[in-house]
Amino acid sequence: MSSAYPKLQIGGPVGRYLDAVTEQWLLVAPLANPAMLEMFAGRDSGPYRNLLPWSGEFAGKYLTAAVQVYRVTRDPRLLEFLKGFVARLVRLQDSDGYLGPWPPDSRLTNFSPHHGPNGLLTWDTWGHYHLMIGLLLWHEEVGVTAGGDPAALECVCGIGDMICRKYLGNPAARLVDTGSTEMNLAPVHSLAKLYRLTGKSDYLDMALQIVEEFGAQSPNGPLAGDYFRLALAGKSLHEMPKPRWESLHAILGMVEIYKITGEERYRAALENIWWGIVAHDRHNNGGFSSGEQATGNPYDPGAIETCCTIAWMVFSAEMLRLTGDSLIADELELSLFNSVLGMHALSGRWATYNTPMDGARFASAHAIVFQARSGSPELNCCSVNSSRGLGLISEWALLQEDDRLTLNYYGYCTLQAALAGGQEIEIRQETDYPRSGSIRLRVAPAAPLFFSLQLRIPYWSQNTRVNLNGERLESVQPGRYFEIRREWQPGDQVEIELDFSPHFWPGERECQGLVSIYLGPLLLAYDQRYNQHLRNYQAGTAVLEDPSKVTRDRLPAPTVQTGPLELEQVTWDDWHPPLLLLRAQTDQGEPVYLCDFASAGATGSLYRSWLPYAPARDCPAFSRENPLRSLR
Repeated sequence: MSSAYPKLQIGGPVGRYLDAVTEQWLLVAPLANPAMLEMFAGRDSGPYRNLLPWSGEFAGKYLTAAVQVYRVTRDPRLLEFLKGFVARLVRLQDSDGYLGPWPPDSRLTNFSPHHGPNGLLTWDTWGHYHLMIGLLLWHEEVGVTAGGDPAALECVCGIGDMICRKYLGNPAARLVDTGSTEMNLAPVHSLAKLYRLTGKSDYLDMALQIVEEFGAQSPNGPLAGDYFRLALAGKSLHEMPKPRWESLHAILGMVEIYKITGEERYRAALENIWWGIVAHDRHNNGGFSSGEQATGNPYDPGAIETCCTIAWMVFSAEMLRLTGDSLIADELELSLFNSVLGMHALSGRWATYNTPMDGARFASAHAIVFQARSGSPELNCCSVNSSRGLGLISEWALLQEDDRLTLNYYGYCTLQAALAGGQEIEIRQETDYPRSGSIRLRVAPAAPLFFSLQLRIPYWSQNTRVNLNGERLESVQPGRYFEIRREWQPGDQVEIELDFSPHFWPGERECQGLVSIYLGPLLLAYDQRYNQHLRNYQAGTAVLEDPSKVTRDRLPAPTVQTGPLELEQVTWDDWHPPLLLLRAQTDQGEPVYLCDFASAGATGSLYRSWLPYAPARDCPAFSRENPLRSLR
């Protein structure tokens, strides 16, 4: 088994976050929260644990994130730790294939009569879905050097077989009738992936049956999201019956089914859903969802949950591989540099539940502390999932196909890949991107080699220069890949100069009269920490304790002069410096300091990314050529 993923050595700020989450979270989370696995060990005997409906997801989400981070870092300590984690996990599976935390009479029924006075609707098949995905990734990763992990694959097949025995071809016991369908229909994705690996027809039959159940109805209305049919009818996710973020994992099943069947209807449905989210539900910081679901309003101030943004990025990475559209990589970059870095503490020890456009950053262990349980004080849906946003870089940084390499990730790093014939190529990036738009690539094939290198030109870079060995290349267009097809020599250099003039997204609806300011892919923010000199715009003396009450109104901000906007990089000499700090001017001629969104609120201060500005500008209409609605 060979790997389709390049070898990555990520430096710069992203590399520091990867090191931090590995050291402070991935290598310690199961040890500090042993109930992650112990909930499976004690499931059959009372008194039963006080579980959340989704408690069974924690181990699978953790494993998925850890494997994908390992793909980037190749940290040998993490590899050894995961070997032990997986070995213990698969030993906890019962002989019937069950690997959840619920009592024997509740297995895969998605209901426990033992929890609460009226019982509890559970997300048991959802939990098994995440275990299947994590174990499949592990099997694939270990397979690069050791032929896979037979025990892990056997465990996944055991889960798949149990789901099929219970629900395949059984009209009297349909999965869609068990409730919480946004979550519990997610195995459509893992079953289709398992079919592609094993060829066992039951897995594909069950996946196709779940797609049919997307459209199931009851006397009270739709039972599920009807994602396939409604997407083909041109509806966006927020217009479907089940617009919660978890639906994206069921929708991912259609990606796998398209790969299996080649039916263009699946691709058409997927593209409609993806573009609908960009147009209506992707916020200025690259985050997805408002109040944990699609609402059709990118200005909605509702919570932008970490899990929602991660699911959005997983979907986007799949769509990038499916379509080859560089705009999708632009969206992944927007989410990475703003929301993913912004949701993580600099230490890597914690992540947020909500990374709002305006407000403050609270650890998920505080914001959703109701999920804490004995033996798992730090576990919640977001803490186990957030680092996957960093690990996903392995899925989109550098894509390989035949004699073509497609470079999507810009930042200080070294990327190594092998073409179809086995020839190895190294690409070293020398840059401080995303602080500036200057990037030097040192392209080093092992020997002279003819191949194509595609460079992502972001849609926001209206004026881009590309030089090859000092000579300027023509016909570089924004929002496209720029292809250099030639015989490459060791030591060839490509210099890219992206357009880092500021661009603006004028707000509408709740953000009418406000603007988001960008420098390249970075959203800028006004943080009270860097603007203590502006006494007229302080947040007052009220103590802020409740995360839900930290809104834009609690932090007045000055009017930023944007016509023209002159930005000057400055240095922060105190501790915890931001990635980027810029001096601008207010409409009164006073200095105002803007930092990158990821750094905003990192030390507990309030911040805003929707700012008063002058002169006023109309918001451009959304288009696929300019999905950020930005102008200069």
